[in-house]
Amino acid sequence: MSTRATGLLDGRVVLVNGGTQGVGAAVARAAVREGAHVAVTGRRPEPGEALVAELTAAGGRALFVPADLADAGQAKASVARVVEAYGRVDCLVNAAGLTDRGTLLDTTPELFDRHIAVNLRAPFFAMQAAVADMVGRGASGTVVNVITSSAHGGQPFLAPYVAAKAGLVGLTRNAAHAHRFDRVRINGLNIGWTATEGEDATQRAFHGAGDDWREQAAARLPMGRLGQPDEIADFVVLLLSDRSGVVTGSVIDWDQNVLGGLD
Repeated sequence: MSTRATGLLDGRVVLVNGGTQGVGAAVARAAVREGAHVAVTGRRPEPGEALVAELTAAGGRALFVPADLADAGQAKASVARVVEAYGRVDCLVNAAGLTDRGTLLDTTPELFDRHIAVNLRAPFFAMQAAVADMVGRGASGTVVNVITSSAHGGQPFLAPYVAAKAGLVGLTRNAAHAHRFDRVRINGLNIGWTATEGEDATQRAFHGAGDDWREQAAARLPMGRLGQPDEIADFVVLLLSDRSGVVTGSVIDWDQNVLGGLD
């Protein structure tokens, strides 16, 4: 875990959707370390409450908000709950994601709808509620959407995932443009292959991976390792903070493969 603490988010209220594990949990830890008050959402109370206990023990102020983000009403209500608890939302991170596999030929309407619900509709309505709070208070704010490098096209077995996440790329830019004069900055990260609990479960469930899948994957990557959640979290905190200046509407490729590069 990174140990830097420079007060980048001192006193800010940060809501991390999908914040109980993986990249989202790493963002919550980094935000608390940088002085933020944090709320995390998730479907399961056990990891949510455990993370809150960890962050509180570290001296932070943290809140777990149970929410199934596939329900647009719960995505909006998560923001309302944070405003009720902290008085406002200064920063929103949409880190929840569904990566269940499906190709163009075998994806069912039900699977497609689940991807849209979690990967696109939930960020849309969470942003709607959070930006409404910022604009209603006449306050600046920041949003970071955790997207995926697969949004550029992706693998054949990720067809509905790519469709939803590519939509989130467009939404990020549209919302940033719409609210630039409200001083609400909205950016995204197209993250590459990352070592998370969710990715471990996905590799085992869909690809028959064994205990050494990380080592095998790392051997095929340019930097010799997978990306780490803490590294992404540091980048997210930078984008949430004033240190990223006036940047808005940017969707940054956080990856070790170069789009368009050919061997």
